[in-house]
Amino acid sequence: MNLTTRLHLYFQLTRLHRPIGILLLLWPTLWGVWIASAGHPAWYVVVIFTLGTVLMRSSGCAVNDYADRHIDKHVERTKDRPLTSGKISEREALWVAVVLALVSFALILPLNPLTWLMSFPALFLAVSYPFTKRFFAIPQAYLGIAFGFGIPMSFAAIQGTVPPEAWVLLLANIFWAIAYDTEYAMVDRNDDIHLGIHSSALFFGKYDVLAVMLCYEITLLLLAVVGLMAGLGLAYFVGLLVAEGIAFHHYQLIKERSREKCFAAFLHNNWLGAAVFAGVVADYALH
Repeated sequence: MNLTTRLHLYFQLTRLHRPIGILLLLWPTLWGVWIASAGHPAWYVVVIFTLGTVLMRSSGCAVNDYADRHIDKHVERTKDRPLTSGKISEREALWVAVVLALVSFALILPLNPLTWLMSFPALFLAVSYPFTKRFFAIPQAYLGIAFGFGIPMSFAAIQGTVPPEAWVLLLANIFWAIAYDTEYAMVDRNDDIHLGIHSSALFFGKYDVLAVMLCYEITLLLLAVVGLMAGLGLAYFVGLLVAEGIAFHHYQLIKERSREKCFAAFLHNNWLGAAVFAGVVADYALH
């Protein structure tokens, strides 16, 4: 196998051809970076956290495929993934994950020791999440912690401490992750039942749509609380109103539980995260 082919397989393994996962991880991280710096982050901090997000999500995808290597072969959507199909070895997948995580850690070395310390639980969360679907009823909640840990890390890097609003922002991200990943789980519901895998879509059962919408509302309520704690103004809350409209659009997509529309709603969460971020940026720009 030549180098070009192997790199293409690594590209698929790390899901770089499907950037939605990066975006869902990046938006809350950028919320944290902008709020922690009162709208004026140092350029190198933005670069470090953006690149770190891409690297850690890619590393997590490699670990996920390793964890699910015996499950993915039974699912039509995942049976052709590089590791599951045998195009790359288990050892290769693990080495890809390790190298990406090490490069991500190297990125934060210019930051303070508190940020270094917080990178270890962040790494643990990213590596352990793929295994939680075996025993957690709602692994999506764990995903929300893993996908949101860039928030307290950004406060640690910029302020040298992690204030209460950082944890409220992380909590908001947990509920957002439950909302969007339940939409994703609604697509795979039948496969998850067959394979005995836990998901929030199965846990919520016939109340799945209601649960998604409640999680959206809790997310936006917590984001409003963060805005008050951080002294944000009108532009920020306009951003939250736009996000509310996007959440209602998702209701229109998922209410009939169509697999295609549920997946479309999941993908569209990129715009909800972007709306919140636009509100944060605009509010600080207008100060």
